[in-house]
Amino acid sequence: MGSGQVTDWQGKNVTVAGLGVSGVPAARVLHGLGAKVTVVNDGDDARAREQAAGLEALGVTVRLGDGDTLPDGTELIVTAPGWRPDKPLFAAAEAAGVPVWGDVELAWRLRRPGAAPWLAVTGTNGKTTTVQMLASILRAAGLRTEAVGNIGVSLLDAVLGEEEYDVLAVELSSYQLHWAPSLRAHSAAVLNLAPDHLDWHGSMEAYAADKGRIYEGNRVACVYNVADKATEDLVREADVEEGCRAVGFTLGTPGPSQLGVVEGILVDRAFVEDRHRNAQELAEVSDVRPAAPHNIANALAAAALARAYGVPASAVRDGLRAFTPDAHRIAHVADLDGVAWVDDSKATNTHAAAASLAAYESIVWIAGGLAKGATFDELVADSAKRLRGAVLIGRDRALIREALARHAPEVPVVDLGRTDTGAMLQAVQEARRLARPGDTVLLAPACASMDMFANYNKRGEAFAQAVRELGA
Repeated sequence: MGSGQVTDWQGKNVTVAGLGVSGVPAARVLHGLGAKVTVVNDGDDARAREQAAGLEALGVTVRLGDGDTLPDGTELIVTAPGWRPDKPLFAAAEAAGVPVWGDVELAWRLRRPGAAPWLAVTGTNGKTTTVQMLASILRAAGLRTEAVGNIGVSLLDAVLGEEEYDVLAVELSSYQLHWAPSLRAHSAAVLNLAPDHLDWHGSMEAYAADKGRIYEGNRVACVYNVADKATEDLVREADVEEGCRAVGFTLGTPGPSQLGVVEGILVDRAFVEDRHRNAQELAEVSDVRPAAPHNIANALAAAALARAYGVPASAVRDGLRAFTPDAHRIAHVADLDGVAWVDDSKATNTHAAAASLAAYESIVWIAGGLAKGATFDELVADSAKRLRGAVLIGRDRALIREALARHAPEVPVVDLGRTDTGAMLQAVQEARRLARPGDTVLLAPACASMDMFANYNKRGEAFAQAVRELGA
């Protein structure tokens, strides 16, 4: 396949794998460029049939209920990011010499000449917040930008729409990076690495390798987490452009070529003249909301990418001050009888939950849901001294209960043997019973939500509603 100009696509047989948030726009765009598009989809439910009808009205072929067979004559597959690499469709494509691109690869190939460079972010946790902070900082510098990728504006819309951008802040998942072989960012960050989606990638090594793809071909800076050696290892292994630098971020005092924290000030010792002697003040810790440790790390990573792009220090401060975090990310819901109630439903894995638990001294922890293959021993062992009590919900709660029994046997545990949505009200009532003045009741489930709720937003809303009912 060529560079992506319209002439390259005329009459090309392209198979789009999967309907949904990336598949439908990809099919529409490719059809509009003159390709002969066939969409294959595993599901054949009402939603899929509705999406199929819309595409068929344009002249796109849709095959529902058969996502494993390679359509005859296929010259390229464009896949939804969630489709696992071990699907028979991809084995058939490999055998036939058919390339497989993801939606990110397609967007990258369709960029116009002179298109906005990408500042890219990945990591197990903190991606969305970091990309939103980055976009806020870039806007404060007067740049035309947007937070895109897994969030906000779709990448295809960003590269093909009429809006002109100076630079894009791009959130990328490990799935998307797996299917984006030719992506080359201006600068990129890997925030952290912890076991996640191992059922999809097959191993921690494969997961890390896909995250590391974000550094390939970087021009200015590869931003890594000083506290997470695995991210630095990925920088060392990356094939980057001549002159591209490794830039670390740390919650401690930064060394040369790092950003860090000194006496409550975020400082830059990477993008300054004579970085061995000089440091540039960027913002105060109090400019970061909430000022939990992992969120300060997100702010430093965003600042590093913005500084790599040449943004002045004042824009970092102004952008961080202007930034408002999304709902269900360490959101303070209420104070009742001296107890703080905090919704971090977005903590859908152990790494995110660990960051959340580290932000409070004495916690009644509400946890559980779908474990996605995770284990909880390290999380519980590291957090045991902070736990006043635990209330467990969801399908895989026994895994957490067993870890608590091993590593925090003195912590009282309430195991709610139910997975209906009404369980949240009971969980909140039990947490209130366990909590003492000065404690924080923290919803940081360390699990996905789909066993009980449509998504983590619904789980967080159920928690907040239950807390409001307590205080009524």
